[in-house]
Amino acid sequence: MSSESLLPADTLAEPVAIRFPAPPAPRRRLGEELIARGMIREADLANALALQGQNGGLLGLNLVRLGAVSEAQLLEVLSEQLDLPILLPEDGPRPDQVAAFLAEIRSPLNWWAEHEAVAWREDGTEAAPGRILCAAVQPLQPSLSERIGQGAADPVVFMLAQRSLIEALTQDLHADAAPLLDGALGGGADAARLRELAQEAPTIDFVNAVFAEALTRRASDVHVEPYEDRFLVRMRIDGVLTTARAAPRANFEAVASRIKLLSGMDIGERRLPQDGRQSVRVSGQEVDLRVSTLPCSWGESIVLRLLGKTSRLPELSELGVGAQQEKTLLELSEHPNGVFLITGPTGSGKTTTIYRLLSHLNDGERKIITVEDPVELDLPGVIQVRVRADIGLTFAAGLRSILRQDPDVIMVGEIRDPETARIAVQAALTGHLVISTVHTNTALAAVPRLLDLGIEDYLLADVLRGVAGQRLVRRLCDCARPSTAEEAAVHEQSIPAHLRVVADAEPAAWREAVGCPRCGQSGYRGRIGAYEIAPASPALIHALRASADEDQLTAIARQDGFLSFGDDAFLKARRGLTTLSEVHRIVGGGE
Repeated sequence: MSSESLLPADTLAEPVAIRFPAPPAPRRRLGEELIARGMIREADLANALALQGQNGGLLGLNLVRLGAVSEAQLLEVLSEQLDLPILLPEDGPRPDQVAAFLAEIRSPLNWWAEHEAVAWREDGTEAAPGRILCAAVQPLQPSLSERIGQGAADPVVFMLAQRSLIEALTQDLHADAAPLLDGALGGGADAARLRELAQEAPTIDFVNAVFAEALTRRASDVHVEPYEDRFLVRMRIDGVLTTARAAPRANFEAVASRIKLLSGMDIGERRLPQDGRQSVRVSGQEVDLRVSTLPCSWGESIVLRLLGKTSRLPELSELGVGAQQEKTLLELSEHPNGVFLITGPTGSGKTTTIYRLLSHLNDGERKIITVEDPVELDLPGVIQVRVRADIGLTFAAGLRSILRQDPDVIMVGEIRDPETARIAVQAALTGHLVISTVHTNTALAAVPRLLDLGIEDYLLADVLRGVAGQRLVRRLCDCARPSTAEEAAVHEQSIPAHLRVVADAEPAAWREAVGCPRCGQSGYRGRIGAYEIAPASPALIHALRASADEDQLTAIARQDGFLSFGDDAFLKARRGLTTLSEVHRIVGGGE
């Protein structure tokens, strides 16, 4: 009997389809994975591969050096691909843990700093010693496991970590640990050597990491300050300076040269102040870089402003403008002619407020032209002119030319000299609306300021439509807690007499700062505006014609319901948006 006769008839009719488990999908390479997630572009990958072919190194690090992706984004993808955890700053080891373990395996700290890694043993007992952990920028380096294995036979848990975290851990142990660059620069370093050092991978990595950290922490400015034995990187976050990192002084010249190279400065000039600006790519984001250098005792103090390019302009309500304040601002900006001034110190958000007002006016029926230094945000439908003092295009020169362009609305970035003030007033007298800024401490102080610039009081009374002032106070983070009954009672007692009626119109919601990882333990995250707005009422204009001083003008404005930015900030604290201590920090206790 054949073997086929032993099989069922239906088996002979149709062969059995044997199903095997589907093979696992092949894992994408790092570059392909980043493109698939929308983190980088095809051109970024091509540029990183070209850089890798020239200088070597890992593809991911080259992408970070090019600014195509941030180190934090890269680590998230590598963590999934390599199945390795990421060491978070709050989970990092104590210095004594690292020191004890390196002593245990008899390994010098400099070796670990050079390999951008750190190892430690968790706390345990003599009977049950803790696990060995190793965090590194490249944890799969064979040399790491070999070095640990020479002094300890226990298994090791490897983790990914950002370079900045490794540097902080090693520097906590040894102030002179592993410089970023080989050797130090003497005072006679020439421009060619500086340019060479500025283009070396460790310098690029350090500067990129500083930029990426500044963007992540929402810093408005980065200060790089040299001292005798080190240099500090400090960041202004929500208006307050905080130290971000420190590095050996030997590395400062290379880092400074890298920053100056990026911003188009002369890297060989270190005796005179310089200003530079450039657009760079950081962590996949286009950033406008404005840099200022100032020679000092130990080198050059460098201050950078990083302006992320964004197409979204916040609404007035998002800036902290109340409903009635918004109505008044819009009415002042809709005058067919005259001068409307916004005052405040540098960095108080004046330009953002003006941009929002211009967007409101930009209805297609008005010709709007601005002259700015610099143009901070592109406004479609608005003609924007950038001041170029080096070629004679000043505010005054730009404003004079704008008048021949048949504008309806003119925005002047700042009135800072008599010529600009005079042309602005003449433009307002001839039927144009001029919106501009003046650097004064209060809104109504803009009046004596313009008088000091040579504007006659009767002319100013004819053209002035209103003044507004603003400050920025830190906004409480979501981790804030409600004030206790005792704290709220103390706060209520501090309410100024002229604010009592306004304050009592709504319930109090005092809150106190706490601190969490999201706000960097500061208790605040972001800022909100405090505003004072004074329309040019008939009584105010009459007082202006009578040469009234600022105090008299303020008293008259208060009769029409004027509130200072200190009053506005106080009411915002009572609503739970900020704290009373933050209000006093910004406006002082006398407001």
